[in-house]
Amino acid sequence: MSYIERIAEEVGVGAMQVSAVSKLVADGCTVPFIARYRKEAHGNLDEVKIGKIQERLGYYSELDERKKTILKSIDEQGKLTDELRAQIEGCYVKSRLEDLYQPYKPKRRTRAQVAKEKGFEPLADEIWSGAYRDGQDDESLQYARDIIAERIADMADVRGAVRQAFATKSVVKSEAATPLPAEPTKFEQYYEFSEPIATIPSHRYLAIRRGQAEKVLWVRLELDSEPVVEQVMGIVARESPGAGGASARCREQIELAARDAYKRLLAPSCEVDVAVEKKMEADRAAVEVFAENLRHLLLASPLGEKAVLAIDPGIRTGCKVAMMDATGKYLGKTVIFPQQKPLEAAKAVAMIVAKYHVEAIAIGNGTAGRETEAFVRDTLKKLKAQHPEIPTPIVVSVSEAGASVYSASEIARKEFPDLDLTVRGAISIGRRLQDPLAELVKIDPKAIGVGQYQHDVSQTLLAGKLDEVVVSCVNGVGVELNTASAPLLERVSGLSPSLAKAIVEWRDANGKFSSREDLKKVKGLGEKAFEQCAGFLRIRGAENPLDSSAVHPERYALVELMAKDLGTSVGNLVGNSAAAGKIDIRKYVAPGIGEPTLKDIVAELVKPGRDPRKTFEPPKFREDVTKIEDVREGMKLEGVVTNVTAFGAFVDIGVHQDGLVHLSELSDNYVSDASSVVKAGDRISVTVIGVDLARGRISLSAKSRPVVGGAASGGVRDGGRQRRSAVFAPKSASGGFSCNPFANL
Repeated sequence: MSYIERIAEEVGVGAMQVSAVSKLVADGCTVPFIARYRKEAHGNLDEVKIGKIQERLGYYSELDERKKTILKSIDEQGKLTDELRAQIEGCYVKSRLEDLYQPYKPKRRTRAQVAKEKGFEPLADEIWSGAYRDGQDDESLQYARDIIAERIADMADVRGAVRQAFATKSVVKSEAATPLPAEPTKFEQYYEFSEPIATIPSHRYLAIRRGQAEKVLWVRLELDSEPVVEQVMGIVARESPGAGGASARCREQIELAARDAYKRLLAPSCEVDVAVEKKMEADRAAVEVFAENLRHLLLASPLGEKAVLAIDPGIRTGCKVAMMDATGKYLGKTVIFPQQKPLEAAKAVAMIVAKYHVEAIAIGNGTAGRETEAFVRDTLKKLKAQHPEIPTPIVVSVSEAGASVYSASEIARKEFPDLDLTVRGAISIGRRLQDPLAELVKIDPKAIGVGQYQHDVSQTLLAGKLDEVVVSCVNGVGVELNTASAPLLERVSGLSPSLAKAIVEWRDANGKFSSREDLKKVKGLGEKAFEQCAGFLRIRGAENPLDSSAVHPERYALVELMAKDLGTSVGNLVGNSAAAGKIDIRKYVAPGIGEPTLKDIVAELVKPGRDPRKTFEPPKFREDVTKIEDVREGMKLEGVVTNVTAFGAFVDIGVHQDGLVHLSELSDNYVSDASSVVKAGDRISVTVIGVDLARGRISLSAKSRPVVGGAASGGVRDGGRQRRSAVFAPKSASGGFSCNPFANL
């Protein structure tokens, strides 16, 4: 079976589809481009399957390279037979390939090598063949057994059988390390714990591994050795007449050697192999959870082009205030002290709202966030009473996760070299309300605060998957070419960081792009890059209306033909659902252009450049619940899902700690996968079933009739946001509003 056929079987698609994707990838096409603009070539596969095909192509490419290295090594030793070559070339699994190579790997000085040097290999061969009868002392037999033990341990089928036994029948056991930690730890439930490795959930295994890494737990895999040794002897008997019963004396010696091989050579290495593989499996599961959460966070509803006043709350150092226009352009800053100087702070907020026609106020949800929100709402009520003609902006609590990381980043320093870190953070808070995707791409996804065990999993695997998600989201939404930042542009299909930078520099030097064709004027942006990126870039208000849509330039001539056939112009066709509805796509089917692409084109003509994200809806938190002390069992609250894990979902209910809805409390029905019920960003109704003030934990239920009074959430908590608490009682503000809004510039 070829690699193409194997991948088709693994992914669940046709071999021709895999072959088409393979050719497109080899030609330098990206996954988003392949999925969107080459549907006919691969049979309308989605991004997920195309991504899996690409991943498996990479796996088999690496496997091929490893085969070449192994074949060369064995050949140089003069031990490469036709049979062995066929086995290696026909191998499709990396662990099996390494097992085949095991007898030929360069080894450190072993007991078997010492025995061979002492001349005991002929005796070992005698026993192996069943020819040995008697006459050797125990020391000589021990040397022979050392040779046989290594021979058994090097057998590919034996190693495979032992590894399989550990993978399917061993038990993960953990216990508290000695000496027992003096203080309570988050690993107490694992001080005396055991669970079959085949069924242990990924989050539990990662928790145990973390406890092991922190030297709080001792962890091992336990396996009943007797059935495994019997299986090993059965495999050995196929190769060794001595083990097959030719001589009871020989079988006795080989069985002793097999037990030694298992205990000394096979069990330790296979236990490590299986533990590592289980860790990789758990990593992949955790990374998928992280990726799913990140996708929903990035695709959160944007407020859109509205003037936003952003406030990064603070007590001692005050609240940092920044103003952005509808395009996200920074206009000015100030600092207010709602606690120390409430009247002055209220005047500043009111003046900014009136002067800049503020449509929304974004307030960071960290320390003093809800208190600042209450202060702002109170100020707006007074402003409305005094000046009813001034529209009241909406007030939105915005996640601060990652804002501090952005503030100190090179990207932020380049954007705002003269601004303080805290002001940059406020700007980030405001902009992520306007367009979460455009702002969050500037931050390392790992700093955004979703997922579980992000610091414990393979960082290479995590970074690759999260980058894949960011790229998918950016290209799925599309990017406005004339306003996009370099970090956003470099996530567009076909654009490298250097090309993204070149686009911004061209825009700075020459003004706005008037058409997609102008992209070809950017230094270094060739035909291939243009092909890959053009369809995902939008130019609002361009002379050619197709430049603001997802129709690829390679299909402009086709749209012109459609317009001509309808007796109208392209300008009149774009955005005209009535006219677009008259297009008979069957007339335009041609080689390379089938119904999937034609349907996409018509959909774009109906709603050009449509945003797939939902309409923005601000969260609705209770105004009387701002800190954990306000939370009471039995309360029914509205919240926003901030993080979904394997064991449940964390929900922001408007206090400084997210509550946990355990998997068992997510629904009236049985739930095995939290992500099948809720997604990050979802608005849900919950009931408080437990509050642990000492540990700062809140237990919630999403059931229709939850049992109130349950224990507050426990266990190892990862990935959810733990926000600091603050006592901040906003004082009443009164008086007129007539101060310079940015007096502290």
